[in-house]
Amino acid sequence: MPTVSMTVNGKAISGDVEGRTLLVDFLREHLSLTGTHVGCDTSQCGACTVHVDGVSMKSCAMLALQAEGSNVATIESVADGDTLHPMQEAFRDNHGLQCGFCTPGMVMTALALVADNPDPTERDVREGLEGNLCRCTGYQNIVKSILDGAKAMREGA
Repeated sequence: MPTVSMTVNGKAISGDVEGRTLLVDFLREHLSLTGTHVGCDTSQCGACTVHVDGVSMKSCAMLALQAEGSNVATIESVADGDTLHPMQEAFRDNHGLQCGFCTPGMVMTALALVADNPDPTERDVREGLEGNLCRCTGYQNIVKSILDGAKAMREGA
């Protein structure tokens, strides 16, 4: 069985995996990082979104071995202990979540979007969310949350 090594949320890790092990399964089953959700297994819903070397990726569409040597960030790395990240606070304050299943992927996608475009328009956010599905809302509060989170991040909140 091959061994994979990477940095996950700032910690060097390694583990034996089958060649067919998806990154999402490695994170959840081998590292117990269950904030990254499995929603569809077809890379359509975005619930499994993580950052790999700073790029937003759907971890159900990537083998763990493909992340060899990479720096992977999951939703567990976003808050600072009990202090929520401004984007997470914006989701809470603007009711940008309902059941919460899609929220980790939405937040990770939002953070990548704002890293590339610190002052997005509503249209930018809506286009940036393509590939992330929420089964509970009409997206209005998610978009509002991301716009608010981006503003808070610009202002250094």
